[in-house]
Amino acid sequence: MKVIGTVEGTKEILNRYPFVFKKKFGQNFLINPHTLDKIIEAADISEDDCIIEIGPGIGCVTQQLLSKAGKVIAIEIDNNLIPILEDNFGDCPNFTLINDDVLKVDLHQLIREQAQGKNIKVVANLPYYITTPIIMMLLENQLDLETITVMVQKEVALRMDAQPGTKQYGAITVALNYYTSSYLVTNVSRHCFMPSPNVDSAVIQFKLHDKPPVDVKDERLLFQIIKAAFAQRRKTLLNTLFARGGLNIPKDELKTILDESGIGASVRGETLSLEEFAVLTNIIWDYQNKS
Repeated sequence: MKVIGTVEGTKEILNRYPFVFKKKFGQNFLINPHTLDKIIEAADISEDDCIIEIGPGIGCVTQQLLSKAGKVIAIEIDNNLIPILEDNFGDCPNFTLINDDVLKVDLHQLIREQAQGKNIKVVANLPYYITTPIIMMLLENQLDLETITVMVQKEVALRMDAQPGTKQYGAITVALNYYTSSYLVTNVSRHCFMPSPNVDSAVIQFKLHDKPPVDVKDERLLFQIIKAAFAQRRKTLLNTLFARGGLNIPKDELKTILDESGIGASVRGETLSLEEFAVLTNIIWDYQNKS
């Protein structure tokens, strides 16, 4: 079989099957072998690994994964791509194909049934329109994952890997820092895909923490405060927490809390690190739960 992740290999597949690109699924197939190599290298795949591939498409990345991993579970939502994947990889003993929406799949059960004790890693060329919901679903479900290596829109990758105080830094950055450490693997030109999207992409990897790097008394409260802090970026932390935080704390007392925390009431939420959000969360929790 030809290498699918090339112009020639992709054209051969598309000419052989009556497939039509569906814009609603954000289908753009990778045709650059150098980028494929970067993804596989970053994921550091061995026979001890079980790979969950989200959105395999016509199998550009799948083909490379199957040559390295002990197990590949491919989850594809588009019914029209299933015959292509089955024809090309169905005979591979380490391949399992699931035709479903990954957001609806019971991944805990899937891992129990299919992983066979192997290390679990996620590799995906994610549709741009649903990148964040998929990544947060993987993290919030507390799956036993080692790494998540994904292709995303470059702008999104920069937000995910941003530093406090920068334009790109946001609630998603802080949330990802709570669950993972991130590494921007490589930038990918729009011309490395068929069809070519309107934006450039990037490969980013997340290594999951064994435990969160900060201790908080109420994880739900932490994310509530993070979300509120970025709701109105131009407003001070005091004003946005009071207006959007749902904390039920009088404004003057909230100001005192912020000042005594060492953070200050006049700063903006976009300047706070995960550690500072954790400190603030614990102080607010203590205030809300004082006898």
